[in-house]
Amino acid sequence: MIEKITSPQNPGVKRVARLRVKKGRDAKHLTIVEGVREVRQALAAGLRFSGAYVCSEGVYRCPPEIVGELESAGIRVNDTTCTVFDKLAYGDRTEGVLALVEPAVRSLADLKLRDNPLIVVLESVEKPGNLGAVLRTCDGAGVDALIVCDERTDIYNPNVVRSSLGTIFSVPTVSCAGREAADFLAERGITTYAAVVQAEQFYYDKDWRRPCAIVLGSEQDGLSDFWLRNANEKVRIPMLGRVDSLNVSVSAAVMIYEAVRQRALGANMPGGGSKGV
Repeated sequence: MIEKITSPQNPGVKRVARLRVKKGRDAKHLTIVEGVREVRQALAAGLRFSGAYVCSEGVYRCPPEIVGELESAGIRVNDTTCTVFDKLAYGDRTEGVLALVEPAVRSLADLKLRDNPLIVVLESVEKPGNLGAVLRTCDGAGVDALIVCDERTDIYNPNVVRSSLGTIFSVPTVSCAGREAADFLAERGITTYAAVVQAEQFYYDKDWRRPCAIVLGSEQDGLSDFWLRNANEKVRIPMLGRVDSLNVSVSAAVMIYEAVRQRALGANMPGGGSKGV
C-alpha cells in the first residue's frame, strides 16, 4: 500500500533534506537519485533502496510504470503532494520520482578488468557536472573503470548522479589516492597517458590499442606534479585558437573515442597509431 504524504514536516521529507549535504549522505550512507532514467539505472545495478517518493500533481508527472517497477522490487513508495515534492526535488526535474539509494562502495581490488582494459583517471575534479559528463562518455564508450583520485566532489553527489544520467551506477567507479591508482595501474602493466597542455606529442599519435589509462586533471590546476612524474607518457590535444585547453569532460571524450576508434580498427592499423586530427 502506498502511503500519502501531505506535510512538508513529515520525518521522511526531513530525512531527504539531510541528504543534500555530504555530511548527511556519509552519515546514512545514502544518496538522492531523482529522475526515471536515473532510478532505473540504480534498479538495474541491483542497489539497495531505502524508499522512494513520487508525485503526479502540479508540474510533476510520475510515470505509473516506474511506480510498478519500484513496488515489484519490494521498495516502499510514498505518494506526495506537489508542495511536498517541491521540498524533496533536488533539481528542476518534473518526472516526479525520487529515491534514496545506498551506493556501491568499491575499492581498486574490486575492479574486474578485461585483458585489454581502457581506464580513465580523474584527479581533483571539482565540478559534479564535469564528473557526470565523463561518466556518460565512459558508459557510452565501454570504458572498464573510472578512477577518481584525491576527489574534491563526492562521487555520489546527487548532481553527479543527475548529470551522469545514472551511469555512476553502471560504470565501475573507485575513489582513491593518486599513489594507490598509479601502483594499481603499474602492477597490471597498464600504460598511463597524462593529458598535459605543454606535452610535445599529440594524443592521436599514440597506440591506444594496448591496456591503457587516460589521466586528466582539474581545469583550474591541471595534473599534479605526482602524475607529471609518474605517468608513462604525456600527450596533448591540438589547440588552434586562443585558449590552451578544453573542458575536462570534452578532453576526456576526445581521447576516449580515439582509443575506441583505434581498437575498432584493430589489426588493420599500422604500428604506432593514427595520423591526423
